Amino acid sequence: MSTPIELNATHDPQLRSWLAAANVDGVDFPIQNLPFGVFRRTGCGEGFRCGVALGDSVVDVSHLQGLFTGAATAAARACAEGAINTLMSLGPETASALREQLSRLLCAGEAPAAQREAVVSALVPLAKAELVLPARISGFTDFFASVHHATNAGRLFRPDNPLLPNYKYVPIAYNGRANSVQAPGDVRRPRGQIKAAGEGPPVFAASARLDYEVELGVYIGAATKRGEPVAVGQAWEHVFGVSLLNDWSARDIQAWEYQPLGPFLAKSFATSVSPWVVTAEALAPFRARAFQRPADDPEALPYLHDRADQMSGGVSVHIDAFLRSAAMREREQPSLHLSRSDSASLYWTIGQMVAHHTSNGSALDTGDLLGSGTISGDAPTALGSLLEITVGGSRPFELPSGETRRFLEDGDEVVMRGFCERPGFVRIGFGECQATVLSA
Repeated sequence: MSTPIELNATHDPQLRSWLAAANVDGVDFPIQNLPFGVFRRTGCGEGFRCGVALGDSVVDVSHLQGLFTGAATAAARACAEGAINTLMSLGPETASALREQLSRLLCAGEAPAAQREAVVSALVPLAKAELVLPARISGFTDFFASVHHATNAGRLFRPDNPLLPNYKYVPIAYNGRANSVQAPGDVRRPRGQIKAAGEGPPVFAASARLDYEVELGVYIGAATKRGEPVAVGQAWEHVFGVSLLNDWSARDIQAWEYQPLGPFLAKSFATSVSPWVVTAEALAPFRARAFQRPADDPEALPYLHDRADQMSGGVSVHIDAFLRSAAMREREQPSLHLSRSDSASLYWTIGQMVAHHTSNGSALDTGDLLGSGTISGDAPTALGSLLEITVGGSRPFELPSGETRRFLEDGDEVVMRGFCERPGFVRIGFGECQATVLSA
């Protein structure tokens, strides 16, 4: 049986914070969100520590340790560290206790004046905060969970058989490199072996077909045990939270190397994540039905099927992708909106990914990161990569500057922004996952 999704006082749409910036319509970080990240004040010599985003500020949680009680005390103490790993390892109940007490401290009319003054002293403006990778990444596994992306990509290489027969039975994934995961910032164009169709031997050169991928990153909190597979219905007990993720891809390197063993150097050079991790609890109001398989699709094997997971194992996160060239920045032109994806369209749920990952007895560690794989929908406006938007580079598009793009050029900035919304609840956001391409 699945663990039930429970809403609590922290989800109340009537909640308002005494910090006015948290109450602005459309703000990413209202009091109903409270995502975790790692920061320090810009320009000072102090160390990094965990904080919570609220409105236009970061709450320095470790500065407030004396205000928490019970299980939340250990969670607040863990926030003094320069990564959220210890906090994640304490499990969902402890993180929930901290989030509940933070909500009361930050809620208008709740906290006594003395406590509010203490919290005000612990606020750091986001504009004056340096944000870094939120966790020490133990392992990185990237799934291939969007059937629309799998079909679109497969059609480029196998027009008559785009979707391989195992896709609808197995949550496909590859093991990436943990040290490729980075906070927002610059990404250097990779080099590798490239072989153009119809030409002679491959050459070693800079990738000319650099691409982004719109994804979600799932952070494992409480570790699983080796030799003990996790059931689909228990998977969310091990999910601390979710961020935006961009798994950069060198399509020309990938085309030459991916057979027979799959991605390697085309993927291992960089994976960008947003600095804020939205907790599983904050996502509860935005859980959704799992992807509704067509009637002629095979049923999931029993270890991948859970009735409650089918009813609410999905999560609806809308992710927008934007592109801005160096020339556009010089002319102060806004970014070009490329797509809007919705993670509710993923063929496999997060629960199924966790269950499959552990089904052979392997363990997931605190700080493991699971990528969803490129999230694409069935509409042209919902394609999560340039590979799909330009149909493998055959259909270039024009930028507001007059430039054209098939794939990314040096100086291009890719920005992803995500949010959840549903009638009756307050919209919450994920911040930005941003990077600029540097030359090889």
